Amino acid sequence: MIDLYSDTQTRPSDAMRRAMANAEVGDEQRGEDPTVNALCDKVADLLGKEAAVFLPSGTMCNEIALMVHCRPGDEILCHGTSHILNYEGGGPSALAGAVMTALPGDRGMFTADTVRAATRPASRYAPKTRLLEIENTANMAGGVAWPLEAVQSVSAAAREADLIVHMDGARLLNAVVATGVSAAEYGATADTVWIDFSKGLGAPVGAAMAGSADFIEAVWQWKQRIGGAMRQAGIIAAGALYGLENNVERLAEDNAAAKSFAEVLAGSPNFSIDPATVDTNIVIFDLADKTADAAKFSARTLAEADVRIGAVGPHTLRAVTHMDVDPNAVRTAAERIVRL
Repeated sequence: MIDLYSDTQTRPSDAMRRAMANAEVGDEQRGEDPTVNALCDKVADLLGKEAAVFLPSGTMCNEIALMVHCRPGDEILCHGTSHILNYEGGGPSALAGAVMTALPGDRGMFTADTVRAATRPASRYAPKTRLLEIENTANMAGGVAWPLEAVQSVSAAAREADLIVHMDGARLLNAVVATGVSAAEYGATADTVWIDFSKGLGAPVGAAMAGSADFIEAVWQWKQRIGGAMRQAGIIAAGALYGLENNVERLAEDNAAAKSFAEVLAGSPNFSIDPATVDTNIVIFDLADKTADAAKFSARTLAEADVRIGAVGPHTLRAVTHMDVDPNAVRTAAERIVRL
């Protein structure tokens, strides 16, 4: 079975498992786990921030960031396709008590003018617009990598309005590899930013969030409060550290494989996809027949073609390339789907 459901399907390699088995550990809550500390130092340096913290998941990174930055009733601006709006169980409203406002824009991005238009003037009758969230890469837009100039533009507009800028960088390193923009250059556009280790980097669990030293100190209180603090976490941090040190450059293979997948599908009249829009490792494509059911087609690809992909809309599907499926297998998967 060729599994392109998500890059979260990766499993740790033998070398990563050895690194985890041999990890030096200590009490993470007390700051005594050397492997966790080394990982956090590396992430802070990578993203150009003062400090970083290791957390169990990217969703926890987002939710804690919003709880630190916002007060109940504050407004968060984000794209309409964003993960925090659609795939975190309503966490921003349930946990931070925040109002979510969806911004329009092509390919998961928006403009500085859109940010300015959405930012509310001060009024006791309205929520206070507090934070702008940017997702890079834009997952449900097809893994779109924001051009640096575009991120800088919307960030500048947010800061003109005294908004906090938070970046969901789950697949930021895919964008780094695709664009040649450094993680620190992207990081400079946001007050807080995080990266995930359990996707393209192949680790089994974990994410790390970076920001100012004061912000990270505030994050720690929420981490403790909602059960994200750990003990001998160096075992899982070692997997993340291994991925960061060994698996970043190879993300280019995933990005190239996704474009190859899209090119095969584009050769069939049964699918609607423009390979030129595939920036990184995610391919969002439509069934040309608008009476066809994407969920049923996804089930058929698994049952009859031995390929797992996800249905993300009535007629829309998503395939995600990753290190556990080599480029030849990715192309084979596309050919099987076309035949089906």
